[in-house]
Amino acid sequence: MIKAGVPCVPGSDGELPDDPAQIKRIAKAIGYPVIIKAAGGGGGRGMRVVHTEAALVNAVQMTKAEAGAAFGNPAVYMEKFLQNPRHVEIQVIADTHKNAVYLGERDCSMQRRHQKVIEEAPAPGIPRRLVEKVGERCVAACKKINYRGAGTFEFLYENGEFYFIEMNTRVQVEHPVTEMITGVDIVRTQIMVAAGEKLPFTQREINNQMRGHAIECRINAEDPYNFMPSPGRVNMWHMPGGPGVRVDSHVYSNYFVPPNYDSMIGKLIVHGDTREQALARMRTALSEVVIEGIKTNVPLHQDLMVDAAFAEGGTNIHYLEHWLEQRKKR
Repeated sequence: MIKAGVPCVPGSDGELPDDPAQIKRIAKAIGYPVIIKAAGGGGGRGMRVVHTEAALVNAVQMTKAEAGAAFGNPAVYMEKFLQNPRHVEIQVIADTHKNAVYLGERDCSMQRRHQKVIEEAPAPGIPRRLVEKVGERCVAACKKINYRGAGTFEFLYENGEFYFIEMNTRVQVEHPVTEMITGVDIVRTQIMVAAGEKLPFTQREINNQMRGHAIECRINAEDPYNFMPSPGRVNMWHMPGGPGVRVDSHVYSNYFVPPNYDSMIGKLIVHGDTREQALARMRTALSEVVIEGIKTNVPLHQDLMVDAAFAEGGTNIHYLEHWLEQRKKR
């Protein structure tokens, strides 16, 4: 990505060595705080923030062990830990005929323990020229590495700068918000590309057809505030509908949520002509959700949809955890 001209977070040049002295030298050159990340990881797992040299080596060893157990790959690397960034990502899709486009950006900053909770598109408050500049670099990178298919360039955004952190070479959970504002069926297009067909649109066409604002709430089978998993029988499952409302889920009344997998059981997505309309539509949609038999995080989403800072837009990746801490104190 550095060779392709994509702006990156300062970090180690690949996998961390085993030598503690070398690890300390790398961290000193980057500057504390740093974050240790599993090379084979994803989904917010296999990460540790380190603020001091005294805690560094132990944190690296623990993350390696966790990465080996979770992903079958103990390799870890190190990056500068930005203090108050937003999580903004660029959706791309490329074919085998040297065509690549970016489908705008998503803001996924509302997260807990690096797990995304709410996503929206476009990212509020970021100048279009900055999005276009980083989007064009992502497209150039796709062409340089001969990328094919759908993918996402994930960035931390702070003080007007984008810093690349990773690329997800797959369709992501939050792809519906991009579909809602672009009108592109990303899954269908990915299948077309895999079959050897050309992209059916150009970058100019995508830019011209983007409209409105979309928000997605991940519905999880868990306690809304202590996040204890809540598997079990769903006695009642009723989802909202109507203009601008979409639900992606496999769940139905009498479905049994197993304890073996990720807690997400559905996604509620809304679209509006403006962000304010999308927020209002999401508040209404959440009020119409009926899930009985298990606990879900719907009450948390309802609280966040009326939160003043979220309504204003531009909260950073630490906001939700601070919000939860303050709620405990009330």
